Amino acid sequence: MADVHPEQAQLQADRIYLGWQYVLLHPDPGSPPKRPSPVVEQARESKPDPELVRRERMQEDLLNRPVKIFRTFMAVLAVVILAAAIAGALNWSFAIIGLAAAGGVAGICSYAVLQGDRAVRYRVQEQQARDDRLRQERDKELFRAQEEHAERYRGWQELKDRYDRQLTWYAVAVPDEIDRVDVAGGTLPGWSALVTLLGATRLYSGGHLTVLDLSEGAIAKDLIELARRGGDDPLVWVLPVDLPKLDLGATLKPEAFADVLAHVVSVSEEHRTTRDLSFDNAILERVLEVLGENATIAQVTAALRALAQVGDPRDDLKYGLITAEQLERIGTMFGRGVSDRVVIERAWALESQLRKLETLGTEAVRLPPARLRVVSMDRQAGVFGNRVLGTYVATALTHILRQSPASDRPWYHTIIVAGADKLRGDVLDRLMDACETSRTGLVLTYRSLTPTVRERLGRGHAAVAFMRLGNAEDARVASEHVGTEHRLELAQLTETISASVAGLNGAPYTSTIDQVEEGAEERGDSRTDLKEDITESTEWGRTADKIGEKERVLQRSREFLVEPHQLQQLPTTSVIVTDATADGRRVRLADANPAILTFPKTTLGELEEVREAVLGMNQAAESDEPPPNLGPPPPRLDWRKKG
Repeated sequence: MADVHPEQAQLQADRIYLGWQYVLLHPDPGSPPKRPSPVVEQARESKPDPELVRRERMQEDLLNRPVKIFRTFMAVLAVVILAAAIAGALNWSFAIIGLAAAGGVAGICSYAVLQGDRAVRYRVQEQQARDDRLRQERDKELFRAQEEHAERYRGWQELKDRYDRQLTWYAVAVPDEIDRVDVAGGTLPGWSALVTLLGATRLYSGGHLTVLDLSEGAIAKDLIELARRGGDDPLVWVLPVDLPKLDLGATLKPEAFADVLAHVVSVSEEHRTTRDLSFDNAILERVLEVLGENATIAQVTAALRALAQVGDPRDDLKYGLITAEQLERIGTMFGRGVSDRVVIERAWALESQLRKLETLGTEAVRLPPARLRVVSMDRQAGVFGNRVLGTYVATALTHILRQSPASDRPWYHTIIVAGADKLRGDVLDRLMDACETSRTGLVLTYRSLTPTVRERLGRGHAAVAFMRLGNAEDARVASEHVGTEHRLELAQLTETISASVAGLNGAPYTSTIDQVEEGAEERGDSRTDLKEDITESTEWGRTADKIGEKERVLQRSREFLVEPHQLQQLPTTSVIVTDATADGRRVRLADANPAILTFPKTTLGELEEVREAVLGMNQAAESDEPPPNLGPPPPRLDWRKKG
């Protein structure tokens, strides 16, 4: 059986890649079978065993000793009789009879001794024949054992080859029919890995990506470097420094612009109702009606100061923010003298919030097209100011999406909001609806599972991913969502690399807006290798290369159940992905480390697909049918490849 080679699967634009699943389809066959050892035996010779001959001789000598003694006695007696006859002491007739009797007895004894020697030789030869037969039987058994060992070794070698050649990392993806991906929990390094993987696969598929980073942790730095090395010129805004050159929302109609500003003001008022928002929206709409088309936020705040009777309106007249006619109309917009105290208080509140956006778009320039746009918040700015800026960007994006036609290709434009739990629930709802209507991909990451997040987690046709959850209550909610009966397998490599990247994201973003020449064109097509770019331009690739573990650790590290204490100990890049399919809800453990794409035993195919292909190859091999056609190998991973 052959494995599906990594080049047989290629990056697909209709899949959203969230990580890599570590699975061994072929278990470790263990050590090779032991070779049978022949019994240590004496050399094959025709000569009898000396020890056996010695024992037989000794036994025969013990049996023949009385006979030999008697034979010797009779021989001595014969000599005595002969000597007596010669000496004349004995008559020769009697001597001849005595010699005959003594010699006969001695001869009989000698014959008996000779027969004993023959019996010894026979027994030795018989024993040698038995030994030869046993040796031949042992040789036959050893030959059969060696043949069986050779067959078992060939089977073991085949299993070992499968084990060594098999793929170990399979893509974890969700189809683009999924409207949204909700990521709950996680650390800044974990988010960096996930954003880099999502962004790289989306950009490689020919799409466009917008990252709204509210985490203040520069989680998209690796993605920016990767895109730049791949031939793109990413646009990076660092707010509030780049606020004058951010023209987002400049083309909105007054009604939509008023709605955006009303939601921005509500960021500090969590308990404001729809009625309150409508009241603020009504004030802003009337102010924008007075100011006319293309009114700036600085003009809006000047009008609100006049409406709230704050400061000296002559200063705003002096700087040309409002005209005398507009000031007159504002004064009579809610009645002569603006006697309604509620209007004055709300106008004052609106002005105090929106003044943080007064420089928005004041120095806007024509920017070149870019497939990667990153809007981030400066960590040195105030927390409240960053929430205002983040809410404005998210709400303005929502209105732009609502005015855009639905895309022919889902997830062609993808928006990633990191730290979405800093936005109000109604802002998130509107952004979700706008992305779903326009078929724009949306990825939301949440540091904690607040009540607002819990209400929206996985709502609609969305996939949910859980990363490390340090809070015990959040871990409990996540385990209940996934189901504690699931047993997941964690690779040792995930723990090894995750433990070595705790210091990621130390440096802030560097703005690229000041470096862009006005009217610059998009950079030409330059073909690069995505795997090489990941290795050289991302911290994840460099870390994996330094560790040098690429697929050397094949044994699984451990298995665990989805329980709260286990979710609190997940490695940095581990992601538990849950999504609904036609066969029910599936739960998979993935590693979001983008460097895994560079490993030699990583495939872009999913586990189910590869398993079916392997089974098809097995069945084809058994039935002698041609294997299923897996298609030609794809071209090398080209960063700029469109679609």
